[in-house]
Amino acid sequence: MTENVTNTVDETATLPFWVEVEEDQEDDAMGGLFRRSGDTESVLRPVPLGPLRKNLAETVDALQKIFGDIAAREGALPLAEAQISFQVTAGGGIQLVGGGQVAGTRGLTLTFKRPA
Repeated sequence: MTENVTNTVDETATLPFWVEVEEDQEDDAMGGLFRRSGDTESVLRPVPLGPLRKNLAETVDALQKIFGDIAAREGALPLAEAQISFQVTAGGGIQLVGGGQVAGTRGLTLTFKRPA
């Protein structure tokens, strides 16, 4: 008999993240880590793990499909590694960081490498 074991995250569990919120934003706003519009302040917020896990898994799945398509292309310079920076919102969302936004942010980076 085979048991189906799933990894579950307690929907009430949180992980503290430093987020920047506009001064007039409410505490439960979905603001991102590093907003640039208006006056902001950095605050430590509990980010819910359920939405964070779901959003990160969906983002990684989509990126792996894209990287697979790119890696399958023939060429003199094959894709060997990719780095993606992202930020976490107070509500557990994922925001990919573009090149122009990277300077001066505290975003997290995922590194994807081909197996040796």
